[in-house]
Amino acid sequence: METWVLITIAAAFLQNIRSVLQKHLKGVMGTSGATFVRFGFGVPFALAFVALLVFGAGYPLPRPNPAFFGWVTLAAVAQITAQAFLIQMFSHRNFTVGTAYSRTEPAQAALFGLIFLGDRVSAGTLAAIAISLVGVVLISVARSASGAAALMRSVFSRTAALGLASGTFFGIAAVGYRAASLSLMGPNFMMQAAVTLLVAIILQTIIMLIWMGMKSPGELARVRAAWKISAMVGLVGATASFGWFMAMTLQTAAAVKALAQIEMIFTFASSVLVFKEHVNKLEIAGCILIVAGILVLLLV
Repeated sequence: METWVLITIAAAFLQNIRSVLQKHLKGVMGTSGATFVRFGFGVPFALAFVALLVFGAGYPLPRPNPAFFGWVTLAAVAQITAQAFLIQMFSHRNFTVGTAYSRTEPAQAALFGLIFLGDRVSAGTLAAIAISLVGVVLISVARSASGAAALMRSVFSRTAALGLASGTFFGIAAVGYRAASLSLMGPNFMMQAAVTLLVAIILQTIIMLIWMGMKSPGELARVRAAWKISAMVGLVGATASFGWFMAMTLQTAAAVKALAQIEMIFTFASSVLVFKEHVNKLEIAGCILIVAGILVLLLV
């Protein structure tokens, strides 16, 4: 099995754990605080990754260039923007429909990768993206009272627009991070990914600190009070991001994001095994389609 596949699966698993931990944080702080911890508390760990590669493995630090800073800034801002659209979408009644639209990220990453980087994906990869996307949509609307029919009716709704916008900016972020890492041109994919992560997460921390200082200054006190679980979020989040960046240095963002849909399987398993939630037929069908899409992706 290829290296990028193993790294992506591990990153998806870690991201699922980070999401579970962040849900606990929502009970003690607001949305901006819960979002901040994944960046702010991730900085020390991102720095540790770079230090280990430099002083432990002996890899030289790559020399960032203007293209690197341009791409990493675009990606970092796009990721925060995507998260903002996602959070705004949750305030709407039919947010599950919007969530389904936000999962168009792999397809949009394929388009942006072609436009910005000339990354071409095979017909098999596009088929895998389409199959997995249908599976994700089924899981997303499985527990919605309105169901799949609402997904079709809401094509021009505000919730659908927010979901698509979120997927668009997540797709831009993925391609931007890949471009930033590739622009470093060595010494290897691990060092390139680590430096990209460190610069991105520092930039995002600064942006979030300024935002909270202007909009919700009381959040910082709540973040400090929950520093233990916040540190766990930072560790798991930074490690997952390191995995994403390594995988996207080795493979196109579209393929990585298509395989990353396996996170939905992990989320589904958590809800069933940990929270003992009921499983319905649409969710089972969705899981089967995601697995089928992943198999197509790995076999083409």
